[in-house]
Amino acid sequence: MRTRRDRRRTTTAAFGIIAAAALALTACSGGNSGTGGSAAADDKAVTFTDISVIAPADPGGGWDQTARSFSQVLTEDKLVKSAPVTNIGGAGGTVGLAKLATEKSANTLMVTGSVMVGAVETNASEKRIEDMTPIAKLTEEAAVIVVPKNSPYKDIKSLVDAIVSKGQAVSVTGGSAGGTDHILAGLVLTNAGVKAADVPKKLNYVANSGGGEATTMLLGGNVDAGISGVGEFVKLIESGDLKALAVSSSERVAQLPDVPTLTEKGIDVTATNWRGLVAPGGITDADKTALVDLVTKVHDTKTWQGILETNGWSDAFLTGSEFDTFLTGDIAQTQDTLKAIGLTE
Repeated sequence: MRTRRDRRRTTTAAFGIIAAAALALTACSGGNSGTGGSAAADDKAVTFTDISVIAPADPGGGWDQTARSFSQVLTEDKLVKSAPVTNIGGAGGTVGLAKLATEKSANTLMVTGSVMVGAVETNASEKRIEDMTPIAKLTEEAAVIVVPKNSPYKDIKSLVDAIVSKGQAVSVTGGSAGGTDHILAGLVLTNAGVKAADVPKKLNYVANSGGGEATTMLLGGNVDAGISGVGEFVKLIESGDLKALAVSSSERVAQLPDVPTLTEKGIDVTATNWRGLVAPGGITDADKTALVDLVTKVHDTKTWQGILETNGWSDAFLTGSEFDTFLTGDIAQTQDTLKAIGLTE
């Protein structure tokens, strides 16, 4: 999660390094190329022919979209024989994280990102992302704040003013508690003058474990507003079922060129949601190298690049030490932000 406030505080908060680790690996005796991972020594090359992909959320949201898109490229481009996706939703991805911690097979990859970083903190999760093996950062995406088509709120200012004045009477739905959507709502309120300690009292945030649930609530008129990645709401915005009030990026997004940024509307907040991949903790160096190589091959395909364009996802590819550095910094920054808006102590 990156915010304008953080960029003013430190020049190291925004991570812009783009790296791709492309290693030419060949299978050799001693490696296990099946679905059970590798028992090879760390200095032996490994090739995986099957990959299991975990989406730590219910179907319909950004993590699910990312997992299925990644699986699609793996199989369509014949990088592996099979890449089944399993949805394990709950608690901002920390249920999936706990499951990954029990995995013994190195050929398992789980989608992770900003939402999980926040959820680990707000849920005081026993298992942490740091306990897993970081493989790659894949994408970044702006969030969009929307209301139902018949909403009385015609712009972002009227919605924020209503939350400030009416408090819990105005409901906002989004992803998991403590995730990027929740954090963005909190930052918008603090920018509007709400004290950090009062944010939990003012903000009636309805958390969901998948984008589909938030969409259902919005279309059913059960909540007043919603926050999610642009890709999750763009079709409903284009159809007129939802009205977009603002996007969280520093510039307008190509998919919604007529929707202003928060900063254009005088709200000094910018934020993006990143997504990436981690593997079980404790895998061998050879296993990690093979997974990084495989993910790099996915990233370099025309199929993946087309998926990025279609979904409006920014290419934010990082592997190796660059991803390790980014992840460490993002965790620390998220901890600071959650405290600053009163969501953790």
